[in-house]
Amino acid sequence: MEKFRKRSKNEFDQKEKNPVTRYAPDYHEGLSEKIVAERIQDHATNQTIDTSFKSNKEIVFQNTFTYFNLIFMVLAILLCLVGSYKNLTFLPVILANTGIAIYQEIRSKKILDNLTVLSAAKVTVIREGKEKKVDIESLVLDDVVLLETGQQIPADATVLEGKLQVNEGLLTGEADEITKEIGDSLMSGSFIISGKAYVQLERVGYDSYISQLTVKAKKMGEGEQSEMIASLNKLIKWIGIIIIPLGLTLFGQSYFVNEDTIKESIVAMEAALIGMIPEGLYLLTTIALAMSASRLAKERVLLHNMKSIETLARVNVLCVDKTGTITENRMTVQKLLVAKNETAQKNSERIKGLISDYAKAMASDNVTMEAIQDYFTDYTDQEVRTVQPFSSVQKFSSVSFSEGTYVLGAPEMVLQDQFSKYQEEFSHYTEQGYRVLVFGAYPQELTEMVLEAEVTPLGYILITNPIRKEAPATFAYFKEQGVAIKVISGDNPQTVSSVAKQAGIANAEKYIDVSQLAEEEYGKAVEEYTVFGRVKPEQKMRFVQLLKEKNTVAMTGDGVNDILAMKEADCSIAMTSGNEATIQAAQVALLDSDFSKMPEIVAEGRRVVNNIERSASLFLVKNIFSFLLSVFSILFALTYPLEPSQITLISLFTIGVPSFLLALEENKNRIEGKFMFNVMEKAIPGGLTDMMVVGALVVSGVSLQLNKTDVSTASTMLLTAVGFLVLYKICQPLNRFRGRIILFCAGGIVFSVIFLHKLFSISAISAVSILLLIILFFAAESIFRQLSQLIEKYSRLKNDQRKRTLIEWLKDLFRFKFDEPKE
Repeated sequence: MEKFRKRSKNEFDQKEKNPVTRYAPDYHEGLSEKIVAERIQDHATNQTIDTSFKSNKEIVFQNTFTYFNLIFMVLAILLCLVGSYKNLTFLPVILANTGIAIYQEIRSKKILDNLTVLSAAKVTVIREGKEKKVDIESLVLDDVVLLETGQQIPADATVLEGKLQVNEGLLTGEADEITKEIGDSLMSGSFIISGKAYVQLERVGYDSYISQLTVKAKKMGEGEQSEMIASLNKLIKWIGIIIIPLGLTLFGQSYFVNEDTIKESIVAMEAALIGMIPEGLYLLTTIALAMSASRLAKERVLLHNMKSIETLARVNVLCVDKTGTITENRMTVQKLLVAKNETAQKNSERIKGLISDYAKAMASDNVTMEAIQDYFTDYTDQEVRTVQPFSSVQKFSSVSFSEGTYVLGAPEMVLQDQFSKYQEEFSHYTEQGYRVLVFGAYPQELTEMVLEAEVTPLGYILITNPIRKEAPATFAYFKEQGVAIKVISGDNPQTVSSVAKQAGIANAEKYIDVSQLAEEEYGKAVEEYTVFGRVKPEQKMRFVQLLKEKNTVAMTGDGVNDILAMKEADCSIAMTSGNEATIQAAQVALLDSDFSKMPEIVAEGRRVVNNIERSASLFLVKNIFSFLLSVFSILFALTYPLEPSQITLISLFTIGVPSFLLALEENKNRIEGKFMFNVMEKAIPGGLTDMMVVGALVVSGVSLQLNKTDVSTASTMLLTAVGFLVLYKICQPLNRFRGRIILFCAGGIVFSVIFLHKLFSISAISAVSILLLIILFFAAESIFRQLSQLIEKYSRLKNDQRKRTLIEWLKDLFRFKFDEPKE
């Protein structure tokens, strides 16, 4: 017996173990249950590494032991060592943030896990002579599996019986169809275009080709993130880098230069660091994304990765196939037209029987053939010699009987040079939206999918495909949202155009036959046309690539001919009425195949991105101000004026509570611009205003010899006031919900100042401090308003104009400082 090495049972750690005995089962019998149990015991199963979902332990660990939580723990220990217990008020907020994040992520995981089980791919395995459906992870080494059209190959295998047309494009990048016969090897991850075969699994689980390729791909693609997550990660990374040296410098300057006590120096340093850490921003983002996935799961929409939520929200081009997306995934034969040539007319009474025998010889592996088999049942039981399954590239199939060979497929592909000769016989029906297939006689037996001789048309099969009821409303929504629709189909372009018009797709009259296009014309075509007919799978993929150059592209599909294009798109959506390979390849799966859910998915994505963008602006105001004030304190040898408890009070009611509540609001506004630019546009005016007025307060405090308590309390009040100016600005246009948030937070501040003033280090201040506070508040309102207008004006400029404007501002600043006045 052949020996075969498996990985250790400790989750694919690639350590060698005792070899597993190999078997050569008959494809009719398969393995016995006893051998299957041994395989499971030896861990020779098809269970693979799945990193798409975290375990509960991973969720707890990753949310608890973060870089910033570690910093907070060190800060808490330092405060305890110097006895400043009242400044530990930030700890409950950190613990609450962490606890809520863990709870929400585990809750969402449970919902997604349940949904994933429902959508998990199953295959037919032969064991002890019986067929049974099992999950792909339940397969074992040497299992005999029955594979058919539309399935993805679950593990590396060898064909025992049958014949398949396989596409290995997802693995090799080549879109060609490859014929696999007895003895040929199959690579896991490739998908079956047509045919049926019994195969024996040769390498399973981690040892399979797709698993090892996936591990490499995950290592290479670990940095692949959505724009929003990538921006937040970059921001947090830089904050994490600068806070440690800045904190140590603040402590040294306070203790050694200003000669403050250790306790005062540590408190001042910690206040600055707490202000610079966006402690709730990343957690808020995690919670918001998890809640979105959970909401969509309840609508039976499964997300295979979290990135797809944001990507769909940014989509401005949606590519769809006709069948299964615009139309339902079922077809009906309406009529058979006998061709007008002499051969067809002589055999008119036999044609229906010929088509019946032809359909009986073909596998029921697609909705078109199922419709033909339902309609044509007048069998004459001719002897079948060879069958060539339908090819999505060649667009036809063939059957050879003892008395002749017949071909069925797309008129353009079957009739070839004769197409224009016969086109008038059926063009009227394609214009009405019928799908037309030509059935014809071929003078010789076909061994390959190449028509070297002319086909004599005998009849035209007219097929209808009902438009989804929800399609017109869905496409109307995308039109309102400025999303361009591109219909990319393998069908006749006139037929597809007619169907697209009925579905309400804008510019559906702009169609083109891609089979007549040269490759260098693709780029111009994707910009000019809406409907593309007679598209091959590799052409569909190329169109998506070209559209991606200037757009964010989503692709929907339900067939194996859509998979390559779906993998290429920024976001892929599968209808589960399609085949398993398509569902597994997609980032989003509509489990009810309900296309009307698309607006809900887009709206959910927009709600998340817009609300996180707004909340991020609130967080960054504090971070910008704390960083600038820290640098200001170091440069001018001043002690940082705030305490950690005061920072906590400001953060709680001008950032934490409002950002959480605002994240719950519906927000379907179209996403425009770059995430971080939009965030900074709203945050910079508030951060600069805080810095200017608090800096002025600190300098005035030194000049007027105000005590530290007066300065810290006045600074807290001033920062709170500016925080509400920022919150009011972000809540525009104001509505009842947002107004209530502002009033609630204002009430929280008033309550805390009156009843919890000792906890938050708020004390009575002198008359001079009150007067200074009033003056600086009015100054803050004016500065904030002017800065906001300036930044908004700057943001409306194009990129090249922004650069020129910035240079002009710097030149003006330079002249103002250094140019000598003219006499």
